[in-house]
Amino acid sequence: MLDIAPSEFLLVAFVALVVIGPKDLPKAMRIVGYWVGKARGVARQFRQGFDNMVREAELEEMEKRWAAENARIMAEHPAAPAEPPATTEHDAGEAAHGEDHPPATVAQPVLIDAPKVEPAPADHPAPPREGANS
Repeated sequence: MLDIAPSEFLLVAFVALVVIGPKDLPKAMRIVGYWVGKARGVARQFRQGFDNMVREAELEEMEKRWAAENARIMAEHPAAPAEPPATTEHDAGEAAHGEDHPPATVAQPVLIDAPKVEPAPADHPAPPREGANS
């Protein structure tokens, strides 16, 4: 990005030390760092905005291509009109009486709680702690 040689950087640092002075140099460097950070943030936002615009333009172009390809495929392979299934008098009678047709719904399974297990009582009581009542 910036092509600064080490010797040029040392020259700038020496001039800053002489002009600003050793007492105010840390404050000046903090201010310069703050503004460099702000400039980088603005550049990052600009780059993100530009990338988003390019990405949206590419997506719009791809959608146009997909729509054109879809239209071409649909023109080559038209959909056949759907015909209702032919029913006979026998089929209509069975449908009316509900024969040979399984029920549409199934009963929900019944959930039961697992039995609660109580902890077994201890055969021997715990020994008293030493020093509890001493």
